[in-house]
Amino acid sequence: MKVLITGAAGLLGANFTRYLIEKGHDVIGIDDFSGGYRSSVPSGMRIYAQDLVDAEKVNKIFEDEKPDYVYHFAAYAAEGLSPFIRNYNYTNNVLCSINVINACVNNDVKKIIFTSSMAVYGEGNPPFTEDQHASPEDPYGIAKFAVEQDLKLAKMMFDLDYSIIRPHNVVGLYQNIWDRYRNVIGIWIRKILDGDPLTIFGDGTQRRAFSDIDFYMEPFEKLMTDRSTDGETYNIGADKDYTINEAADLLIEVAAKFGYEASKEYLEARKEVHTAYSDHTKASKHLGFDDNTDLKKTMSDMFEWALHQPERDIKDMEYEIEKNIYSFWKKK
Repeated sequence: MKVLITGAAGLLGANFTRYLIEKGHDVIGIDDFSGGYRSSVPSGMRIYAQDLVDAEKVNKIFEDEKPDYVYHFAAYAAEGLSPFIRNYNYTNNVLCSINVINACVNNDVKKIIFTSSMAVYGEGNPPFTEDQHASPEDPYGIAKFAVEQDLKLAKMMFDLDYSIIRPHNVVGLYQNIWDRYRNVIGIWIRKILDGDPLTIFGDGTQRRAFSDIDFYMEPFEKLMTDRSTDGETYNIGADKDYTINEAADLLIEVAAKFGYEASKEYLEARKEVHTAYSDHTKASKHLGFDDNTDLKKTMSDMFEWALHQPERDIKDMEYEIEKNIYSFWKKK
């Protein structure tokens, strides 16, 4: 089958493209390389360096390639930053998604698989279940939920089949460790390598469940091959949660084995959901999802991978709103 993956150079895309190629699928990627790197893309895979904001060019790629299935991974997933980059957030996470959905409809794609986020639940009452009322508390979560609703409409209007995945705190190889606004473990690894302390917002009692990307591969593929998953939404992620302090301590222990010393630095608290993790019963039953993340091992694998990466610039975002922006993000 021919599969098109947006965000092919990101964490999800870089890992899943490799998996699908090994399984014998014809895989095409789209990525503008704003949050991922060309070196993360498997050699020999067709990749279009294209911003999804250009609807005409996106549709042309679909016309030329005629994919059977589409995995829409591309996004800018910076929940905490999203209130200060509202236009950028909604352009990347809503408008670009609509361009992909339109191209799917116009080119008779059999099914689109969309990665939403646990952010749609807001504070809620963890562990979150798929039938729990969505109440996002930041523009990123709002954007993801808006696309979920649009997919339901596209099914009713145009018979476009879809599945929705709500992952959370995914970690693994090919994660962008040069983005200072998202992916806390990646941020910390970069800080350790640079000789800086691990920054923690508030008191570090926030709870998150980190899951290794390796355990997503077969469930992701099943969303394409098992059509009983059409129209369904699935939480996917780790079952064991950690406080941010516990996760930081674990990474400090890992870094020491590579000869790096690290410490923690506490910054002002930011507005964020304090405790967030999901129930994965549905994904386990329907997709065979079985999370066996050994966070210490995953951190060790990521650290070793990071040691062999080239130096890259860490870019600052252009803030659209600076009112009430946190002191640690203020430009000097």
